[in-house]
Parts: sequence; C-alpha cells; structure tokens
Amino acid sequence: MTSSSPEQPEPQPAPEPVDLLRRAAEGDSAALGELLDEHRQRLRRMVRLRLDRRMQARIDPSDVLQEAFIEAAQRLAEYLRDPKMPFSLWLRFLTGQKLLALHRRHLGAEARDAAREVSLFHGALPEASSACLAARLLGKATAPLEAAIRAELKVRVQDALNEMDPLDREVLALRHFEQLSNQETAQVLGISISGASSRYLRALKRLKAVLGPVGGGSDG
Repeated sequence: MTSSSPEQPEPQPAPEPVDLLRRAAEGDSAALGELLDEHRQRLRRMVRLRLDRRMQARIDPSDVLQEAFIEAAQRLAEYLRDPKMPFSLWLRFLTGQKLLALHRRHLGAEARDAAREVSLFHGALPEASSACLAARLLGKATAPLEAAIRAELKVRVQDALNEMDPLDREVLALRHFEQLSNQETAQVLGISISGASSRYLRALKRLKAVLGPVGGGSDG
C-alpha cells in the first residue's frame, strides 16, 4: 500500500433482495431467518469488540443478538416504510442500542460518561477500548511471543492507540475488526468517504510503526 498508488474502489456488500425483505416483513420466518443469519457473524464481532470487560463473564454476545433480532422482527415493516440506512447498518444500530442499554444497566453511571460512547446514527455505542483493540491486534498481527515481550508490546500498542484521534481509532475498529466497508464506516460516523479512508490509512501507518519491527505488521 503506497501513497503513489491510486486507491482501488472496494467491493460493496450486495443489498438484501427486496423480495426477501418483503417476505420477512409479511411474517415469513424462513426469509427472516435467512436475513438475520447473513449478518450474525459480523454483529457478533461488533458485540465482542465493544462489550465491557467487566461484563464479559455475565453477558453472552448471543443474548445481545437475540434481543436485537427480536426487535428487528417486530420493527421490520416500519423500517421498510422509510429505510434511512442500509438494512445491515440498521441491524447494527439495533444491536448497538441493546449493547448500550446493557452497559448502562450493569455499570450504571460509569457507562453514561459521554467520552466512552461514540456516535451511531444520532445515538451512541460503547467505544472499543484501547486495551481490547491492542489485544486483538496482537492476536491478529504477530507470531507467538514470550509473555514478557508480548506484555511490553501490548503497552506500546495501547499507547499508540491512546495517542490517536478518537475518530481515527474508531475508524480502525470499524474497518479492521468489524470489517465494515469504507462507505459503511463513513455513514456510521457521519463523515465523508475520503475522510474515512484517510483516517484508516493514518491509523494503520501509526500501528505499523509499532508492530512492523516485530513481524507481521498491521496491514490488512
């Protein structure tokens, strides 16, 4: 990936067939199940990334998804009357709201600190913490390391993440871990597509400077 190479348009996720959405809204359980299953894994990644570590022993991501899917089934016809966003992002919105409600229920006032929430279609979503991102980056980007070396590297990665602009860090979480497209990322955060792209590349460059010498880097 070089600055001199023109950025290639990335493939966009195919929209859900209108007929499948219509049948699901009319009560076809098989059509609804097919729609929800298509997005289950990506939403599970989102929940695992953003679920507060203090709640991980008590909350199963599957339970969060089940609550979100129940609401999606109840509100699908309403969504189809005025779809303001792609269906995949609407599901993500509902799931994020369920996750945020769980945080506030279990963590109380601590979870209401606006600094720990990020915008989500004029709502909010728990942020992906630097500690969680660092742990996942090391799990994805490096070969097995001795415990002491890994611990030191994790601190360095967390420091790099903490020094980033919060929006850059969120773009990294959306693109690299939730695997949203650049267009989806821009829409979720309310920024331009070019802005989302430049912020992602800037975050990767910062991390590559930390992870590169260890092996594997942070590309991809």
